[in-house]
Amino acid sequence: MNRAHRSFGRGVNLSAAIASLAWLSAGLPAKSAAAVESIVLAGGTVHPVSGPVIENGMVVMRNGRIEAVGDKLVAPAGATVVSCKGRHVYPGMISPLSTLGLTEVGSVLGTNDWQETGRVNPDVRAEVQINPESDLLPVTRVNGITSTLVVPRGGVIAGTSALVHLDGWTAEDMTVRAPVGLHVFWPAMTPVHAWFETRSDEEQRRERDAALDTLARAFDDARAYWKARDAEQKGGAPRHDRDVKWDALGKALRGEIPVLIHASALNQIRAALRLVDEQKFPKVVLVGGDDSWRVAEELKARNIAVICGPTLELPARRDEPYDEAMALPAKLAAAGVRFCISDGGGPFTAPNARNLPYHASMAAAYGLPKEEALKAVTLYAAQVLGVGDRLGSLEAGKIADVIVTTGDPLEITTTVEQVYIGGKAVSMETRQTRLFHKYESRPRGPNSRKVAGEVKETNHDGSGSASGR
Repeated sequence: MNRAHRSFGRGVNLSAAIASLAWLSAGLPAKSAAAVESIVLAGGTVHPVSGPVIENGMVVMRNGRIEAVGDKLVAPAGATVVSCKGRHVYPGMISPLSTLGLTEVGSVLGTNDWQETGRVNPDVRAEVQINPESDLLPVTRVNGITSTLVVPRGGVIAGTSALVHLDGWTAEDMTVRAPVGLHVFWPAMTPVHAWFETRSDEEQRRERDAALDTLARAFDDARAYWKARDAEQKGGAPRHDRDVKWDALGKALRGEIPVLIHASALNQIRAALRLVDEQKFPKVVLVGGDDSWRVAEELKARNIAVICGPTLELPARRDEPYDEAMALPAKLAAAGVRFCISDGGGPFTAPNARNLPYHASMAAAYGLPKEEALKAVTLYAAQVLGVGDRLGSLEAGKIADVIVTTGDPLEITTTVEQVYIGGKAVSMETRQTRLFHKYESRPRGPNSRKVAGEVKETNHDGSGSASGR
């Protein structure tokens, strides 16, 4: 009796709550869909990237997509028109390699989720690990980077990556495409002699051989697993239990997603290409590829793209020229190899992921044409990641990821004034700007640095103090 009464009481309360919400919603003023969803950037210099620059151009964004780009357009009725006179309009930049959203404070282990235990982790999915509240995301996006490929790490098969927007309430909101690719981290082929390596040469060789054996067996086992699954579906074969690890490898084996192989040294790249032949991977992308220029002709013949590592770094070998990393994109471009530029994408570079455009500008300073450098962090990055039809340039039908700047975004003196992700203007506030304004407005002593707008007053005792803020 009491139980039924309690249940009835809850039902009454729920009904009353729903009725109250409906009444409150009915009283809210309705907003014009056009005013909310249509934005026109007018009067600026538009850089579509995929076509010629448009002076005094317009970009029309509606429902999260680019509706039109040109110089003689008419703004839709009810659209919000933003004057960009004297400004430049570019597509949002794409970081093709990062751990953003998987790491926060390197020294606090509880904030780091970029590395899993074990050697074979193909079932790890980056999109379900991302922290949308990471303070590193706003810091990165206010410099013009609107999306990034988030890559898990750990083991020789680390899992699948996800291309995400740097804005959104949830991981589902942020995800543009997942999975993008399966990531294989190739072990060092020769012993490493460095302060951080405590293993002997023999121990390193044994670890390398074990990792390579594990890698080959994982793909062989996955192929056998899917052969059995296919036979089961056709009938006449016994039922096989599902295995999430081999399930995850299926898309890579069928060519639905590429295998992204992280390999830098020449011996790593050659060994990786042998595995590609043995396993007959349909789609492959090389990540890092410091020595990729040495096998550029083969990469071009195989149609293997390269996600270049950071250009702002020293050469890997003592006998190499100082500009080895800086000149790599230009060498690949000259050889006709598809490529894009990253900042390395490691957990220690995540706090500085905003510096991606300066890696591209350094490549431009060392032989890569300026237009190609811009494409390397926009259109080319989108094409390598399989979303060239959705991102990377200002074209009708693409996702409206747009930035408004004071000049060339590859120049460090340029300011990104506004970022639009999915056709929505995002906040340009970050933890860094909040701290700046907090301490900029702190009480100041008589000998403190003067700040614009302050008036220095003289007290009765002759001492000074700042006011006027």
